[in-house]
Amino acid sequence: MSPHLTPLTDPRSGGASRRLAWVASGADGAPVGTAYLRLFTREGQQHLAELELAVHQAERRRGVGTELLDAALAAARAARRRSVIAQAEQGSPADLFLAARGFRRVLALTYARLPLADADLDAIGELAQRPHPGYRLTEWDGGVPPELARTYADSRRAMDDMPMEGTDYGTVVWDVERVLAAADAVAGRGELLHTVASVSVADGSVVGFSELVVPGDGRGDGLHYGTAVLPEHRGHGLARWMKAHAIRRARERHPELAGLRTDTAAGNAPMLAVNDALGYVPTHRSVEYQLDL
Repeated sequence: MSPHLTPLTDPRSGGASRRLAWVASGADGAPVGTAYLRLFTREGQQHLAELELAVHQAERRRGVGTELLDAALAAARAARRRSVIAQAEQGSPADLFLAARGFRRVLALTYARLPLADADLDAIGELAQRPHPGYRLTEWDGGVPPELARTYADSRRAMDDMPMEGTDYGTVVWDVERVLAAADAVAGRGELLHTVASVSVADGSVVGFSELVVPGDGRGDGLHYGTAVLPEHRGHGLARWMKAHAIRRARERHPELAGLRTDTAAGNAPMLAVNDALGYVPTHRSVEYQLDL
């Protein structure tokens, strides 16, 4: 018997995207699976949708996932999307499911964690304090200070050449409004956003950044969002400098924080080397899939 699908409205839709949702239920009305389809709405990504699909372990291989996938893809086509992306842990049932339904692997991601109880905090602190001629560090919580807002938004182009392999991810256009909206979204979830930035001494502009989001209660694991340096300022060790400072500050301000997590494209050798130098331990690999509609 086919599951019953109930379309839902997701109240968490924001300025950069909106989400559609479906719940699959069995004959007794109990939920057996869910699907979320994120439709990007910002300029440069209006061709793209992102899929999250989950089926209860006991209900797999009964057509639930296929029904949810069909509903999500129909909605993506109706919204005139060109590509649908989805992510799965390597070797998982979701990995096999997506590969069997026409999705192609476009990007591998390495996930890593720094357990703070085992970290060499003295060595990390030394890296954070090491001078870098021509640059200084600054930091802030939440939204970027007004005097840095424009150059910080401009520095986001440092992410444009991040290795994305064959992913049709489009172009993320950052301006001050979007930077502030992203910070507001983190605060709205009750989490803490801390940003460390490298500033050029010559002109006072932001040339690199490292973002860390910590749970509101300061416990569990924090999550690195983006760490990047503008191409013309690379080769000076700024990424490692900023990330080391972020780690040290997180430890000082949140003593009950257990660890810090990060994910990096498998082809991004420089950032993988930064993580390795700071003591991050790989935990698993994930695969980014894409379906061309």
